[in-house]
Amino acid sequence: MMAGIKAVAFDIDGTLYPERRLYSRIVFYFLKHISFFIKYNKVRNVLHRTAPLADFYEYQARLFASEKAITPEQAKDEINTICYEGLKPYFVKIKPFPQVYETICAFKSAGLKIAILSDFPPEQKGRVWGIRSLCDVCLGTEELGALKPSKFAFGMLAKKLDLLPEEILYVGNSIKYDIRGANAAGMKSAYLMTKMHALFGRGCPEADISFKTYRQLRNIVLQ
Repeated sequence: MMAGIKAVAFDIDGTLYPERRLYSRIVFYFLKHISFFIKYNKVRNVLHRTAPLADFYEYQARLFASEKAITPEQAKDEINTICYEGLKPYFVKIKPFPQVYETICAFKSAGLKIAILSDFPPEQKGRVWGIRSLCDVCLGTEELGALKPSKFAFGMLAKKLDLLPEEILYVGNSIKYDIRGANAAGMKSAYLMTKMHALFGRGCPEADISFKTYRQLRNIVLQ
């Protein structure tokens, strides 16, 4: 087994499932609400750089309200209706990457703790393809008050797992948010390569592991 590791934690979007499968399903929904998503993306970009907040949802609503010239209460309702609840049905038929469930079961059987840390509410994805029941900890960074790559979010993950950061391997598909965030918090990191990176064998030098498939990740961690 990979030396010193006692837990493996995962991002969700783009890490447990291919994002292209979501994008292909929501194209018409996105176009219908394109004004919302453009403004909401601007707000999220700000929030990725914001210090931990006592009330993340209130601050998010105030930023969005400013963008749309509406009240914070109207902003909260719109974000919930279009983003949080509105996107839920599109995840029902999306399939995860091959071997995701089997790999996490193998980690669990080997005595490793399993966790999820996602910038969007994990419950938006329902049972997270059967993985939720295997998790010792399942967190959304919004409820913690700070989006990735904040060290605070990763630190809270370690606290909830009751482990030192260096005892956790964090798996993600974003170098900027997942790999750098985990590294800054003192965790080990595993980068799921894009198809282009995998094609040319370009891993991420900043990550402890770069992998193409979940079977490969399983073999590396459990070797």
